[in-house]
Amino acid sequence: MNERGKVALITGGARGIGRSIGLSLAERGWSIALCYRTSTTEGEETAREIQELGGSAMALQCDVSDPNAAEEMTRQVENEWRGIDVLINCAGPYHRINLLEETIEGWHSMFSNNLHPVFYLSRVIAPGMKERGWGRIVNFSMAKADQQVAQPQLTAHYIAKAGVLILTRSLARLLAPHGITVNAISPGFIDSGSAPQQELEKMTKHIPAGYIGTTQDVVGVVNFLLTEEARYVTGTNIQVSGGWGI
Repeated sequence: MNERGKVALITGGARGIGRSIGLSLAERGWSIALCYRTSTTEGEETAREIQELGGSAMALQCDVSDPNAAEEMTRQVENEWRGIDVLINCAGPYHRINLLEETIEGWHSMFSNNLHPVFYLSRVIAPGMKERGWGRIVNFSMAKADQQVAQPQLTAHYIAKAGVLILTRSLARLLAPHGITVNAISPGFIDSGSAPQQELEKMTKHIPAGYIGTTQDVVGVVNFLLTEEARYVTGTNIQVSGGWGI
């Protein structure tokens, strides 16, 4: 399939890793629908940058934790363009709080924003991919999510990201016969703007590679997973962590 003209929907696409992915695909002539919940200014700016690079862009404000809103947004993209070839579930908010001090609302929000949208969007987009016989879904988890270690300050977020890995494998099994791959990427410490610089610097000594990753380190893996060279890669979880957590 010719890359130019492909359509990607990226949640969390206004900034950080999602933004970098969108800009990279725009350089190759993709049409990018970037979804954000609150980053209106950043979303519009990223859309402008995508257009300047030669791609088509659509900036959409949507709370993907709402299944009806997620479906409506997806239909809007499909109607505007011919369909969605690639779904990148990049949105992944988190907060640090001791498990025993977590609120009910905070607990539910981690699942509503990190795990549930992967299901909501995949179930809506999959039929079109199946009809065309091609598709890519890339879900974002986190380093160590497959190890079931204690995370007393990030418990709900961590459990949700472990759930993303199980959902990824289940979707991969169901969609493989239709030419669709589903994979997960688990970043470690990436300088994406979501974590304080002081925290990143403090963690450097724990990373075997000896440095903090950049969004481009993640983009390279995403770009590979979207290619025909990766057509036989599905149900995987790729750690992008410089060796941290292995």
